Amino acid sequence: MRDRARARAADRRALRRFAWYGRPVYCGGVHRPYVALTFDDGPGRYTGLALRVLARFHRRATFFLVGRNLAGRRRLVADEARAGAVGDHTWDHPYLPGLARPAIRKELRRAQVAVRRAAHVPVRLFRPPYEGRDAAIDALARRLHMVEVLWNVDSADSLGANWRAIWHNVRAGLHPGAIILMHENRGQTIRALHYKILPYLRRRHLHVVTVPQLLALDPPTPAQLRAGPRGCRGIDGGHLVGTG
Repeated sequence: MRDRARARAADRRALRRFAWYGRPVYCGGVHRPYVALTFDDGPGRYTGLALRVLARFHRRATFFLVGRNLAGRRRLVADEARAGAVGDHTWDHPYLPGLARPAIRKELRRAQVAVRRAAHVPVRLFRPPYEGRDAAIDALARRLHMVEVLWNVDSADSLGANWRAIWHNVRAGLHPGAIILMHENRGQTIRALHYKILPYLRRRHLHVVTVPQLLALDPPTPAQLRAGPRGCRGIDGGHLVGTG
C-alpha cells in the first residue's frame, strides 16, 4: 500500500513538473523498458472490450476522452480512470488552430471539467485533436495545469488500417519510451491489441505504463522536449502524422 502511495505521489510530481515546462511530450526518456499505450476519442462502443482486454493482460493505459462522448457513458469514464489515466481530448474534437482563442479555451476547459466530474480524478493530461497545436495552445494547456501529450508511434488505425496493419505499424516503431497512438472506438484496434500487441510487449519484457507513470519512471529530458519529435532518440522512425 505504501509503495502504491509513493508511486502515485511520484506521478503527481512528474505531472506538475511537465505542466510547468509547457512543452508537448512525444515520448519518454527511451532509457528504461517502459512504453505507454494511449487511446483517443472515447468513450465509445468498444471501451468496455478494450478495458477487458487490458485487464486480462494486467496492463494499464491512458485514455484521451472527447467531452461530447461522455453522455450516457459516465460509468465507463470512471472505469477507464481506474484502469489507468484519463485526459482531455477537447469537447467536440475540432482542429484547434482554426478556432478563435476563446473557443479554444472553451473546448479544453469544458472537456476537462466534464471528464473530472465523470472520472472523479483531476485531469492533468491533454491531447490536441489532429496534432493541431501552436504556441498559444501550448500556453493554454499550461495555464490549465495540463501536460500536452502527443506521440511518436502511430498505429494508423484512424486511417482505416486493419488489425494486421495496426500491429505492423506499432511493432515498427516500438522501443523503450514510446508513446503509442491508438483509438478505442475501432474493433480492429482491439483485435490487434488482444492478439498481437499485448502478447508481443510481454515477450519483449516491455512494461506498459500510463503516461504519468512514464513521466515519473523514465522522463524525457528538457533537451528532448525542446527537440519535439526529434527528441525521441532511436525511435524517430515510428513517428507518423495521424489524426489523433
